[in-house]
Amino acid sequence: MSAYRVAQVTAAGGPFEIVEREVPGPGPGQVRIAVEACGICHSDAFFVGGGLPGLSFPLVPGHEIAGRVEELGEGTHDRGWRTGDRVTVGWFGGSCGHCTSCRRGDFIVCENLKIPGGAYDGGFAEQVIAPVDALARVPDVLTASDAGPMACAGVTTFNGLRRSPARPGDLVAVLGIGGLGHLGVQFAAAMGFETVAIARGAEKAGFAERLGAHHYIDSTADTPVAQALRSLGGARVVLATAGSSDAIAATVDGLSPRGELVVIGAAPEPLGISPLQLLMTGRVVRGHPSGTSQDVQDTLAFSALHGIRPTVETLPLAEVDEAYRRMLSGRARFRMVLTMD
Repeated sequence: MSAYRVAQVTAAGGPFEIVEREVPGPGPGQVRIAVEACGICHSDAFFVGGGLPGLSFPLVPGHEIAGRVEELGEGTHDRGWRTGDRVTVGWFGGSCGHCTSCRRGDFIVCENLKIPGGAYDGGFAEQVIAPVDALARVPDVLTASDAGPMACAGVTTFNGLRRSPARPGDLVAVLGIGGLGHLGVQFAAAMGFETVAIARGAEKAGFAERLGAHHYIDSTADTPVAQALRSLGGARVVLATAGSSDAIAATVDGLSPRGELVVIGAAPEPLGISPLQLLMTGRVVRGHPSGTSQDVQDTLAFSALHGIRPTVETLPLAEVDEAYRRMLSGRARFRMVLTMD
């Protein structure tokens, strides 16, 4: 292959266009990946809309990449990877290795984090050049369309739960059962938590139960969410996946003493939480980023072991505009994935 297709935007907020480029070779410490699928994350809007500092256009978004290694760059042959290996690259697209966070081993909060679509061309393309430290191995039982979303949405929910103080048998609530939350409920149940799903509308109770939830709370019902959680004994952890500050804040009084609110749903508005809600009961509010490539690999292995899969809708790369608009509208059930058919 001497040329490959990418879906790029040439200006902030502009439309996608499909163009051909010459296939590049990987540089030192890099690999070239033949992309098979790439999920569309709501965070892609920050890149397409020019909402992050330092972006340059034209820009190729996409940080939920799944494919196969096609070429190894200099210095990567002794890193355990071979051509043909199935891999993903997620929000963690590599780290600088020299900032304070990296030197402390906390690579996901690297001050110079390499996010695909920003630091380099992302996965809305048939080929990607990525740093070798960004790769996670894909189990055989997962399709590319399943693995891609797990490199961002999957690892964020999985890591948010496993790094929380919750232990098997504890009451854990997942706020929202959309693109992030439908995975969060599955992970929570598989980790042995007494799982509560919280969403809008009584009609979603059956879906929550099929995901593995033991309880369902309709946030539009007369009983406030916090009161409903307290009636179940109080949540050790609330994993807030919904992008609504009001909905997130409404769960705080439903935490048990020393309970933890783990926020992974992005919203621009401030959280309406008072210090008094936290002080006397020792509650904690914590933001949680995604996860490193090893975290992604752990997520994929756990998902393969427990039969956890994202619910996806697929469209070919040529229909990227439609797929992106469907994601933005909230109509996707639940992750849009581009395929390179």
